[in-house]
Amino acid sequence: MNILVTLCGRGGSKGIPGKNIKELNGIPLLAYSIKHAKDFANAHPNVDILLSTDDKAIKDVAFSLGLETEYVRPDYLANDTVGKIDVLKDAIKFQENKNQKKYDILLDLDITSPLRTQNDLEEGLKKLLADERAINLFSVSKPHKNPYFNVVEDADNGYCKLVCPSDTRSRQTAPQVFDMNASFYFYRRIFFENGCKSAITERSLYYVMDHICFDLDEPLDFDMMEYLLANNKLGMTL
Repeated sequence: MNILVTLCGRGGSKGIPGKNIKELNGIPLLAYSIKHAKDFANAHPNVDILLSTDDKAIKDVAFSLGLETEYVRPDYLANDTVGKIDVLKDAIKFQENKNQKKYDILLDLDITSPLRTQNDLEEGLKKLLADERAINLFSVSKPHKNPYFNVVEDADNGYCKLVCPSDTRSRQTAPQVFDMNASFYFYRRIFFENGCKSAITERSLYYVMDHICFDLDEPLDFDMMEYLLANNKLGMTL
């Protein structure tokens, strides 16, 4: 089984400028995902790692951390309106042409959501491989809000309504939902061959993380993660 691990990061982040290489607890954010990718590769045969970026500074930091790549993300895939799936399709095409082999599984590690463990990745892969019909799997977390109970949207009459109307009267009795935390995604080759446009398909699985995990979108997110790491509040080793 051939596996490609991808790390994708643009240079033009708007919420947190330069966030992919911004220091988090003393090391570049990118370093966490490079370590996770290398640890995963060391635990499995036939694993390659590819960095997808349009930014020289990100490539230089990756090189200093022991990850070199010849791939340069095309300009048309380097803006904030492009979907991640298109970025991954171009990356796997490049790597397959370069190495002259086909990848059975693609594992995408999101640089800006690094709160993952090797056990998360191993259990996620095991769950995907156990279901022959499943074409992908992504990580999720238990949510703080529930669209059946306390998440609203605009109604046509100018007022508001529940996103998912229900008779639920408590969070505990509401249907179980999960937050996609963007930390990692496993894709079988057939996912791309079928032309899927979204990570959510009729044959998708999820893996529930049993620890805190969140994406870095705003400066406050960075400060919160910095505090958790610096003060050993996570209860796990990244």
